[in-house]
Amino acid sequence: MVRSLWTAASGMIAQQNNVDTIANNLANVNTTGYKTEVAEFKSLLYQDIQAKTTSANGENKPVPAQVGLGVRNSAINSIFSQGNFYDSSNDLAFAISGDGFFGIKAADGGTYYTRNGDFHLATMPNGLALTTSDGSLVLDTKGKEITFSKDIVSSKITITGDGQICYPDKSNNPAPMGMQIGLWQFNNPSGLTKTGSTQFQESPASGTPLNESTDKNVIKSEIRQGYLEGSNVQVADEMVNMIVAQRAYELNSKAIQASDEMMQQANNLRR
Repeated sequence: MVRSLWTAASGMIAQQNNVDTIANNLANVNTTGYKTEVAEFKSLLYQDIQAKTTSANGENKPVPAQVGLGVRNSAINSIFSQGNFYDSSNDLAFAISGDGFFGIKAADGGTYYTRNGDFHLATMPNGLALTTSDGSLVLDTKGKEITFSKDIVSSKITITGDGQICYPDKSNNPAPMGMQIGLWQFNNPSGLTKTGSTQFQESPASGTPLNESTDKNVIKSEIRQGYLEGSNVQVADEMVNMIVAQRAYELNSKAIQASDEMMQQANNLRR
């Protein structure tokens, strides 16, 4: 009976983590570039009640006698399905159609990856730079910061589908500026390390980033200017998952209550 207490307790802890994950998804339903997360479970070790697989007569038994010891969270997996595109009034808003990620360089000097293409022009000592809303520098296909001269007008900048940055020439026709927004893919994007602000970092599980401009084995993504990719959270699914998690939590609490009552009955046998 004590075993059932700990088994049910592990179920309550696992379902609490599941509800925490669902709550985080719902909280980020309007977060640009957010990818929904799913809690995954795995059973704990099994305890042998009867180690030998033979009966008292020495005959082989068809199944062993083992009892489970509960459950735990094995992973919280991000689902990188495509989110809906939303029109943006920002001239430097870009959405990715495909599996690519924007590369950015943060203030700590590290390289991170994101699907949030809400970019801006920030004033730098030597001109202007394409940055995220928190000031991280956007990288080109060579991994270098994208910078412009101070006389650039953001409303005149246009982007081709493959990320080529264009600016009107003397004839007022868009002309390539020799810069291309970098896009990277990963063999296992679910293995990326989450660092907050819808940013991810390379990890041994994700593999090294694959540069779309040089790697011929990846399907190229397309950049859409004037749009932002919303989160891929499905509110109806999350509400259903929350109800299921809540009911599972209640059932585990009922198992603890039943075990407590059984122990109480056993203690009362002394009277």
